[in-house]
Amino acid sequence: MSTTSVRASARITAAPDGRGGTALPVLESEAPLALRRVRAHGPEAAVCVIGAMSAPLGGDRLRIDATAEPGAALRVTAAAATVALPGRDPAPAAYDVGLTVGEEAVLRWLPEPLISARGSDLRMTTRVELAPTARLVLREEAVLGRTGEVPGRLGTRITVRRGGRPLLDQETAYGPGVPGWDGPAVLGDHRAVGQLLVVAPEFEVGLPEPRVLGGGGETGEAVLAPLAGPAVLATAVAPDALGLRRLLDAAMKLSAW
Repeated sequence: MSTTSVRASARITAAPDGRGGTALPVLESEAPLALRRVRAHGPEAAVCVIGAMSAPLGGDRLRIDATAEPGAALRVTAAAATVALPGRDPAPAAYDVGLTVGEEAVLRWLPEPLISARGSDLRMTTRVELAPTARLVLREEAVLGRTGEVPGRLGTRITVRRGGRPLLDQETAYGPGVPGWDGPAVLGDHRAVGQLLVVAPEFEVGLPEPRVLGGGGETGEAVLAPLAGPAVLATAVAPDALGLRRLLDAAMKLSAW
């Protein structure tokens, strides 16, 4: 790793507080990642991720680990979008997220969009381990390029295991050098793409019906589909971040438990 690049990590652990709520026994972070506890409703604890400086740049290695111990309820949000930028180091940047959700625990992972700026190169991975009775809401949004610019290169992978068995393993790539990413079979003219994964034991009894959301064309479109497990996945494309969020919010209402 270059001396100009950054290596940083953050850790969140949520656990029942013995009074019907959730405590945060571990809340640790290194710049440029900063964690702040924020006001929450009901039994859950809420944490906001704040970017303390420009990152990730080329060659940076960032990691966040969040654990909801058995019986805990945790919501993680972000104060602003994350912007992937080019840096002095030509190597790709890496942003890794590790999520663990115990028995009867709830984790809502709801960051703001990732913006892939021109000249950047980012590899982002999200790995999730769920207990059989865990509940998860996971949102991932990407905006390819700032206004009027071509995007950088972005590769993402989400791997979810429930009870030790694979539930979802999905990999995507966009930007310069990726064949067909802006063709009609992938994004076309859209520059915002995202997905919403909802997992709940209740879905073993009945899953939401597959749905197409949005009018397509200039407003974007989303597909809500059940997975081979107690989960649903919404995948959406839109011209911008606002349109994308509207589609994923509509999908969340249809898949709420």
